Amino acid sequence: MNKLLLTLCLACPLWALADPVKPGQPLPALTLQNQHDQAWRIAPDTQLVLFAAGRKASNLMQTVLAPQPKGFLAGRHAVYLADMSKMPGFITRTFALPSLRELNFEVGVSLEGKTLADWPRQDDAVTLIRLDQGRVVSHEYLTTEAQLKAALGLL
Repeated sequence: MNKLLLTLCLACPLWALADPVKPGQPLPALTLQNQHDQAWRIAPDTQLVLFAAGRKASNLMQTVLAPQPKGFLAGRHAVYLADMSKMPGFITRTFALPSLRELNFEVGVSLEGKTLADWPRQDDAVTLIRLDQGRVVSHEYLTTEAQLKAALGLL
């Protein structure tokens, strides 16, 4: 093993090497912005994190949330987080962010690939992370409107 790598590994606390979104562990703090370039965070009383890492998952989120009234997510102690890091910067700035600004709900936006790289994800699925006092209880993958609506108490 490379001597520098070994030194770095020995200097790292064990929690830094663990999966950051793991049941029983605290959800890692994030410093992000929303679609309006304002500070965005996951509040301590959050119970659901809806994480979309791809276009199909984002479209599913928007389909279910668009008809809901302003404050719908907050009323359910839920937040929506979108990983837009794989999208080309030009497309993000020209099309994606302006489109998100038209929505009546807040979206936390990650533009850096490493920020959410270790978060659980599946192609074409919304990752639902359940929290209890900031600790991860579980996560599951939602691929249909019915699943997402049920998770949000809409069915």
